[in-house]
Amino acid sequence: MTAPAKPAVQVELPTTLAEFRGIDWLGMAQGLGLKLLGGLAVLLLGLWIARRLANALDRAMARAHTEATLRGFLRNISYAAMVVVVTTSALFAMGVPPASVLAVLGAAGLAIGLALKDSLSNIASGVMLIMQRPFRVGDYVQAAGVEGTVDQIRVFQTRLRTIDNRTVVLPNSLITTAPIVNFTANPRRRIDIAVGVGYDDDLQRARATLLASAAAHPKVLREPAPEVLVIGLGESSVNLELRVWAKTGDVLRTRSDLNEAVRNDIIGQGMSIPYPQRDLHVYHHDADGRPLSDVLVQSVADDGDVAKPVKPKA
Repeated sequence: MTAPAKPAVQVELPTTLAEFRGIDWLGMAQGLGLKLLGGLAVLLLGLWIARRLANALDRAMARAHTEATLRGFLRNISYAAMVVVVTTSALFAMGVPPASVLAVLGAAGLAIGLALKDSLSNIASGVMLIMQRPFRVGDYVQAAGVEGTVDQIRVFQTRLRTIDNRTVVLPNSLITTAPIVNFTANPRRRIDIAVGVGYDDDLQRARATLLASAAAHPKVLREPAPEVLVIGLGESSVNLELRVWAKTGDVLRTRSDLNEAVRNDIIGQGMSIPYPQRDLHVYHHDADGRPLSDVLVQSVADDGDVAKPVKPKA
């Protein structure tokens, strides 16, 4: 035998003034106020605990020597997740039905997803940049065709500061789809100084002069040792290349100093840095195409008549 079905609970609204007056409005207000206060207490206490837990997580990652960008990203993600849990718990404490809360969260998630559908690639790219770490805050990079120092790496965008102190904000999707050049990833870099000398100059003397210029600079590293290579025979010069190593932070100034020193030392040793030269041959032709050297020389007679042309002697 099946159990008899329970009658549905029906809520009857007051229809008369007497029934309206008979409602315990004070008790209802007190019950609602208690629920609101309880929910508010849960919200405030939960946010306080969430903040403390996020800070504790950040300190734990700092003790583990986690990279600063990754620390900030994980801290923000964990704090946002805890805020969602705390807000949901506060709504439950206020008496909001769980089904309604979950429905609101689902609708909100769908709306946010549709609104940010064009930004999902930026989010995915931001996570890749933070996890794979092709560069870090403070590195000097070239990304999406822009050079600058990395100021911030966020989920949606990355902020660069150029040499002339401009701020460039790049969407992360542009960065991950283009080559990334990190100029400061390694502690030292090689500097190449190209210079041409004349074909009549002594190459051994030119090589010794370039090596002496490198040895005289205090920022040039002794290991790896500087070297000079002949990289080509140009139209008007023998092309040499001085290769030295320097610390990454000294590259720009060292390159400038070496360019100046190489120019002065080459000239000071009596050698030349040839200018590009071309031989230009100009041929003049008459209107009928004959060279002017073959045109007959004409002279004017004393009576004003034009004399017959005379062919030049062989």
